[in-house]
Amino acid sequence: MKVKIKPITDKDAEQVVIECVEENQDVRDIEAYVLCKGTLMSGVKEGRICSFRLSDVFYFEAVDEHVFAYTKQQVFEMKARLYLLEEACHDKFFVRCSKSVLVNLMKLDSISPALNGRFTAHMKNGEKIIISRQYAGALKKAVLEGISYGI
Repeated sequence: MKVKIKPITDKDAEQVVIECVEENQDVRDIEAYVLCKGTLMSGVKEGRICSFRLSDVFYFEAVDEHVFAYTKQQVFEMKARLYLLEEACHDKFFVRCSKSVLVNLMKLDSISPALNGRFTAHMKNGEKIIISRQYAGALKKAVLEGISYGI
């Protein structure tokens, strides 16, 4: 596969074009990654509405009727419900790992066994997230599919 980068002067004309013989899972994964990189989100931090990239989010967590987005150094309160974020981000490498957490597979470093059939997700920022038994199978499948596609 060849990759070309062509400089342009008009920011509004920026685009990514994928030319392929067949649209397969690799191509769809590349599309999802590109869309994720360009997706801006907004959340509240210290009473101010701030923008951040979806690709910078390590995980989303629901706590007491509030949803938070965790980036490497910041936490933003979201106005959306966790299930709505899950629907919006399901094709952008975000996977449910417990009743209250969506994890970004692109920010996942490793997974290790924990107690009672649960697992621990080790994130690239050093945080550890518990993966409940209910979601462990789906998460492991998503991770293995991601590895096979070069994530």
